[in-house]
Amino acid sequence: MAIKLRYQTGIATTIQFIALTILYFLHGLSSSVSTCIKGGNCVSNIILAILFFIFVTIGFGALWVMGFMAQEKRSSLISKILILAELMVLLIGLFDYMHQPLSIINTTINIVEVITSIWIIFLAIRLMRAKGGRVKAIKIHKTHNPN
Repeated sequence: MAIKLRYQTGIATTIQFIALTILYFLHGLSSSVSTCIKGGNCVSNIILAILFFIFVTIGFGALWVMGFMAQEKRSSLISKILILAELMVLLIGLFDYMHQPLSIINTTINIVEVITSIWIIFLAIRLMRAKGGRVKAIKIHKTHNPN
């Protein structure tokens, strides 16, 4: 049974939060391990990785809360703010994809950022266009012409 998300920005931001938190944790872990193996400054890299992970988690946590607020209150203003925030995530994901060294984790993070942000933007636009009402599926009715 497939889930049809029409306006559930809360569920979409939850998926984004969980996926990107796990991916950024794996990225920090692999970065710290590779620096320690190569004989670099292990302690400072671990501290920076932890701080970056905390920063990213707080940022995506804020998006998560905003997604649920937009869904529950059906607010156009919160939806617009969510769209702007997700546009920033989209642009950062695209920029990182173009300018970071290619690795499996970096590429996966960037692809997940871009796909989830586009998805959430689409849902928030639908929620915003409903203006506090119900989000309905668009159906095209064919008229029967008896001629």
